[in-house]
Amino acid sequence: MAEWLRQPIARRSALTLGAGALASSPLWAQLLVDLGFSQGDGRRPLTDAFPGKRGMILQRARAPLLETPMAAFDGELGASTFTPNDRFFVRWHYADIPLSVDVDAFRLQVGGAVNRPLSLSLKQVQALPQVEIAAVNQCSGNSRGLFGPRVPGAQWGNGAIGNALWTGVRLRDLLERAGVAPGAVQVQFAGLDRPPGDAPWFAKSLTIDHARADEVIVAYGMNGTQLPLLNGFPLRLIVPGWFSTYWVKALDRITVLSAPDTGYWMDKAYRIPATPRASVVPGAKDFPTVPIGRMLPRAFFTRADAGGVRGIALGGDAGVAKVEWSIDGGKSWHAAQLGHDAGRYGFRRWAASVPPGAQTVAVRTTNTSGATQRFDPIWNPGGYMRNSIETMKVTQA
Repeated sequence: MAEWLRQPIARRSALTLGAGALASSPLWAQLLVDLGFSQGDGRRPLTDAFPGKRGMILQRARAPLLETPMAAFDGELGASTFTPNDRFFVRWHYADIPLSVDVDAFRLQVGGAVNRPLSLSLKQVQALPQVEIAAVNQCSGNSRGLFGPRVPGAQWGNGAIGNALWTGVRLRDLLERAGVAPGAVQVQFAGLDRPPGDAPWFAKSLTIDHARADEVIVAYGMNGTQLPLLNGFPLRLIVPGWFSTYWVKALDRITVLSAPDTGYWMDKAYRIPATPRASVVPGAKDFPTVPIGRMLPRAFFTRADAGGVRGIALGGDAGVAKVEWSIDGGKSWHAAQLGHDAGRYGFRRWAASVPPGAQTVAVRTTNTSGATQRFDPIWNPGGYMRNSIETMKVTQA
C-alpha cells in the first residue's frame, strides 16, 4: 500500500473562492496570458488565489474554471507526463460546490436496481482491492476558444486537459458488492455539487457494460496523494478514454438504472452531431445528435527552442502509435521521437529537430486504432471535440 494511504485522510477545511480572494491576489489582473484566439480577446489573467492551485489561467471564478498554461506540460522526453496537482485544470458546472467535506460523515451510496443497496464510508471504499491507472482528463470543450465561427461557452485554450496517475477501486467491484439486478441497462453518477433553484442535478450515465470495464474506477488518489478538493475530493469517477463530463467529481451517488437515463445532462446537454468527427457546417440546425463520449487523438506543442520543437500527445480512446511533424503543409511527414509510454490512456512526450530557417511546423498523432488528425477544422455549436492539427511558427538558426 502506498505510504500516503497509511496516513489519515484529511477532513477538508472550508475553501475561500469568492471575488475578495481573487482581488487580493498579487497576480490578479497583472499577469496575462494570450490564448491566441482568432476571434475575440484571448487574454486571461493568471491566478494563485485558489487553494491548492498556482499559476492557473482564470476563465471564471464561480463556478471555478481554471485552465492549465501549456508551459506547465513542458518537459524533456524522459520527464514525467503527469500534470502536477496544483497545475491541474478545474471545471465545475454549478457555483454551489463542496467547500469542505467531513470525511467521517461522508458516505458513498450505491442503489437503484441492485440487490443490496450500499452506504460506504471512505475507509470501506479504500478497503476494496486497489488499482492504479494513468489517464488523461480532458474537458469536452477543450480548445473551444479556437473554434471559428465562435461558439458560446467557456472560451478555453488548449489547457482544459491534464494527465494523472489515479488510485482507487474498480467500479465493477462496487457494483458486484451491491449485486446488479437483472435487466439493468445503465449506471448513473452524481456528486456533492448542488444546482441552483430548479436546475437539474448534474448526473451522467454509462452503459452497464462500460461501467463494468476494467479501466473504469472510483478514485481517491491523484498522483500519489489524496484528491484535491477542487478536483473532486473525496471520490471521483475515472473513465479513461472518455471526455471529462463523465468523470463526476465529489462522487457520492451511484444509481443502477433499469431504463436509459433521460435526464438533462444526458438527453439535452453534451450532445454532438451524429457525423464523422462530430462536425457540421457552421450554422447547421436540426441534425441528429448523440451523447459525447470517446476522445480523439491530439498532439500539442509545449516548447520551441534552438533544439527544435516538442510537446505532448494523447491517443484519445487508444494508445499513441506515432507522432509526426511536417513543414510543407502536410505533403510529407516525419516521425517524431517519442518518450516513455505510461499506458494507452496517458500522455506521451514527443520531440523533433526541424531544419534551419523560418518554418511553420505541423504536428499530428495517430493512435493504435489507426485514427489520426486532419488539417480541416471541426465545427459544431457546442464547441466540442476539437482535434484539428496544431501548427506553430518557429525560426531555427
